[in-house]
Amino acid sequence: MVRNLKAHGLAGEMAAEFVGTMILILFGCGVVAQVVAAGIGDHDSIAWAWGLGVTLGVYVASRISGAHLNPAVTVALAVFKGFEWRKVAPYALAQTAGAFLAALLVRWNYTEVLNAKDPGLTIKTQGVFSTLPGNGTLPVGDWGAFRDQIIGTAILVLVIFAITDLRNTSPGANLAPVVVGFLVVAIGMAWGTNAGYAINPARDFGPRLASWLTGYDTAWSDQYGFPYWWIPIVAPVLGAVIGGAIYKFFIERYLPAGEPLDAMPAKDFEPAN
Repeated sequence: MVRNLKAHGLAGEMAAEFVGTMILILFGCGVVAQVVAAGIGDHDSIAWAWGLGVTLGVYVASRISGAHLNPAVTVALAVFKGFEWRKVAPYALAQTAGAFLAALLVRWNYTEVLNAKDPGLTIKTQGVFSTLPGNGTLPVGDWGAFRDQIIGTAILVLVIFAITDLRNTSPGANLAPVVVGFLVVAIGMAWGTNAGYAINPARDFGPRLASWLTGYDTAWSDQYGFPYWWIPIVAPVLGAVIGGAIYKFFIERYLPAGEPLDAMPAKDFEPAN
């Protein structure tokens, strides 16, 4: 999501992406820790907290950076909406750093219950921080998870493009973050089985790194012992480009001409003077 507003230079945009993504992960990893380690809540509370985390993170960051909060979304905006390619890597770095710090805070705050639930810090509670095929328990392999992440992220980006397109039936700019949050809730409820709906490289890699640095020795592998960390990075980026292409070639080209293309267009930001 992006706004047609001047930002305070790339440093300001990176700061906004950092804090916005941190808010997202504080709610997301926090709720999973509460459910997995303390037994408070269930799958629905996880889906709702992730969706609300997205909404609140967007409200925090959108005026400055556009609140992408997701490197896959940033790449899709660069491919299809004119976002500057030179900003893609800095945005992804800021998003991943925000996710990393948030995960460290969750790990610290839930130290006692995580150690009580899983003294060896194993796959049993790894899912608090990063995703696994079949959520670590179901009979889903790595390629099934790869396929799932492509589909889930394609849905995410396709619908985000629709929500932020003024030529379509878009909500008001102030309500767009709420609708995007509902979108994430829906993805979690419908597409959470095969790979835990990471649909966001920063959301997975930042917390995965934080868990590894704080005692999860198997953080980079799945329950089968295969390297898994790259799948929630590569597959969401591919899915985001596919979702953006579907919207561009099957929806956007048929919308009425002569009206603004985007409610919150991904034009290059001009540093404020």
